[in-house]
Amino acid sequence: AGGRRAFSEFLKCEYSEENILFWQACEDLKKETNPAVVEEKARLIYEDYISILSPKEVSLDSRVRDIVHRNMRTPTPRTFDEAQSQIYTLMHRDSYPRFINSSNYKELAQLTSNGSSGGRKES
Repeated sequence: AGGRRAFSEFLKCEYSEENILFWQACEDLKKETNPAVVEEKARLIYEDYISILSPKEVSLDSRVRDIVHRNMRTPTPRTFDEAQSQIYTLMHRDSYPRFINSSNYKELAQLTSNGSSGGRKES
């Protein structure tokens, strides 16, 4: 959880926090079983992250955008699977490597290694 929080903070600094927020919203939707709630959450995810009018719009190619539009006719917990996969790949290939090389990550890694070694600092 600390690593995801640090990655979210890094994305916020890079003005791409919407990617992890979208991914988390999709994960939350997948756990939902009530059809009425699924429909409402899917509509909110669409409005927040897919709509071209949204300030938090994620970057999707036209093929995936078309799939999402079709899926929204009858939303399910897996309505955004293709879009979520594309955003995950974007974060994995683009944002995450920059995060690994960032001072945010190095500080987290240092704290984690210090905590797991009984607080000893390595020289």
